[in-house]
Amino acid sequence: MTPGPLTLISSMATREVLGELVSRYQDAMAQPVATESAGGVEVAKRVQLGEAVDIVVLASNAIDKMIAEGRLLAGSRVDLVKSGIAIAVRKGAPRPDITSEGAVKHAVLAAKTLSYSTGPSGVYLEKIFARWGILDEIRGRIVVPPPGVPVGTLIANGAAEVGFQQLSELLNLPGVEVVGPLPSAIQTLTIFSGGVSANCSRPEAARALLEYMASPAASDVKLRHGMEAV
Repeated sequence: MTPGPLTLISSMATREVLGELVSRYQDAMAQPVATESAGGVEVAKRVQLGEAVDIVVLASNAIDKMIAEGRLLAGSRVDLVKSGIAIAVRKGAPRPDITSEGAVKHAVLAAKTLSYSTGPSGVYLEKIFARWGILDEIRGRIVVPPPGVPVGTLIANGAAEVGFQQLSELLNLPGVEVVGPLPSAIQTLTIFSGGVSANCSRPEAARALLEYMASPAASDVKLRHGMEAV
């Protein structure tokens, strides 16, 4: 008898890479997996409210917090991918110079509108802008994406001139051109990890899926989606 599906919920940043990895796993192991993605803040809130799910994939600090709260099983964290922040503009628009920290600061100040997520990358960027002393100056030009709406969508429809988000969320979006990653001087890598829900009825099956997604066999998929193995 085919086992029932495992349920996995993740942030939008890992939606595409997890979708392909899950598809491979289902083909190899005959283990159905039902996946869903939403904004990271929303996912955390749903899990904290007790939503029934087997596996949660979020930024590693969020996974650690859920383990500490008893929402996820102690010792179940598995690091899956690491991802950097990229900058994008609307297709055909001028591409700003982003080759140095100073160039990115100039591009931010020159943009009529800009957007970044409310997740880990957005929190990090606000700290950078504050360190540069420009956060108050640009605050009125920041377009906050509505829940579930990618920054790339705001770039494509012209609501924002310059966008910052995890590279994986900007790749292959229609109407969007990725200018490139943040320069190394100000780049940050977010580790996305998985954890097994405390109310999962098949924790060993959930752990097996996480172990597969962390294995070397998954590295090519991660690179294709703009991410790296941990």
